[in-house]
Amino acid sequence: MSNWAYSTQGFERIVHRIDGVETVTYAIGDGAPLVYFHGGGTFHGFEWVRPLADAFRIYCPYHPNFGESADAEFSGMGDYVAHYEMLFAALGLEEFHLSGASMGGHMAARYAVAHPNEIDRLVLVSPAGLKSDKAGIPDFTGIAPQDVVGMFVADPEWAAPYWPADPSPGWQALRARESAAAYRSRDDLAETDQLLRTGLKGFEQPTLLLWGESDRIVPPGFAEEWQKAIPQAELKVIPGGSHLLLDEFPEAVEALRDFLTA
Repeated sequence: MSNWAYSTQGFERIVHRIDGVETVTYAIGDGAPLVYFHGGGTFHGFEWVRPLADAFRIYCPYHPNFGESADAEFSGMGDYVAHYEMLFAALGLEEFHLSGASMGGHMAARYAVAHPNEIDRLVLVSPAGLKSDKAGIPDFTGIAPQDVVGMFVADPEWAAPYWPADPSPGWQALRARESAAAYRSRDDLAETDQLLRTGLKGFEQPTLLLWGESDRIVPPGFAEEWQKAIPQAELKVIPGGSHLLLDEFPEAVEALRDFLTA
């Protein structure tokens, strides 16, 4: 189904209209349900989940305003949480593992705060959403477009097929659409920080914090704040790991598997 560098062969493409918004979910595998929330860009697809398909039924929805899902007038993370409440009902998901990376990690944490009884185990991969005095997210306004992808990966050659040196207008339009949507999803950081810390105080489900040692987008310095917010959470740091941790580092995928099957 894909026109891009990644493949969707073997995935089931599921389409629901949620509150008027056409929403596309890719699913693969058999076993316990696992939902994955992607981050602020979808240019690399969901192929990293394939090794987990022998143990889980993995659901990879495209957020509204991202990928193959339709546009929606969402103005903050709360709108996405409400959207997923309805989508999970449509998918027949009542209890499941939930994971998310970066913006998707923030989204997963917000969903877990709102619906803790639906979550079996929670995996947050370099999640955004908390404040830190020891780390910061870079300001991309000063980074040349051709240098952006190098911030996300350890090996630029790995990313080359997904981030073309001479991108087509269509590819650039998709990236601009997703970047704008990611920016609109950001709530006031102080309010978000307080909401997460307050809501997560009562969250007791097993949680894994998964980080790349060399993440330059959401640096591992943020992990300390998440450990304060979720004291029972395990922390696993992948040596040399990048921001696109699950995509680029198979050992991160195995760490996720080991945690979910423990």
